[in-house]
Amino acid sequence: MGFISNLSEEDALLCARIDDACELCEMRSCPRFVGFLDQHRQAVARAVLHEKGCTNGVFYGGYDGAERTILGVFPSFLPPDPSLFPLSAIGFHYRSVASLSHRDFLGALLATGVKREKIGDIVCREGLAVVFADEELAPFLAESVDKVGSEGVRAEFPYTEPVTVCREFHEYQDTVASARLDAVLKATLRVSREQAVKRIVGGMVSCNHMSCLSVSHPVKEGDVLSVRGEGRFVIAALGPVTKKGRLVIKIQKYV
Repeated sequence: MGFISNLSEEDALLCARIDDACELCEMRSCPRFVGFLDQHRQAVARAVLHEKGCTNGVFYGGYDGAERTILGVFPSFLPPDPSLFPLSAIGFHYRSVASLSHRDFLGALLATGVKREKIGDIVCREGLAVVFADEELAPFLAESVDKVGSEGVRAEFPYTEPVTVCREFHEYQDTVASARLDAVLKATLRVSREQAVKRIVGGMVSCNHMSCLSVSHPVKEGDVLSVRGEGRFVIAALGPVTKKGRLVIKIQKYV
């Protein structure tokens, strides 16, 4: 694969797993699944699928907009079906006055000995957390986790209510000389060009969940920039061009 030399050993192993899934799907005429994958690994997976010419690969994490997803590779004759993905949802109920976070639940789940790649998104609300997990391990997690921190929880398995997540953003805009990464990052972080360049060449910046070391990388509308220690940003709009020839940029920061 043309990009494999630029990947870490862990990502190279992921590429091999996806390659195997594609081959087995073709040989056995049945869907194959890999995951859960975080957004960086989804980007790696998309690159593999593109290089192999696989157009029937779909990412699904249990609900629309999930961040951690399973890759499903389906035979050409079989439309991708979310119900076939090997995942289940568990609802954990607790007192609404208790303050439990994503980190609290993740710690409790990992304390059972389950590996991180077997757990998908954890959606926390007041008095309820919905956990998406590997379907074979979900019953075990539902039985094993009865306390998170010092708070008792009650598992509902399977959890079948629809799950929706409303992402919150802080939106602002600026103008940039061009759509180069260093110029866009300068406006995004509201720092000097030199500070933006330092972050890029220091390996602190990802574009669409892939590390980017080129200060001149062209940024497009809709791109997602992740900056270590600073957060995640969506380039919501690029343009129009002002009378002075600068490009208006609209930025959304994940809250």
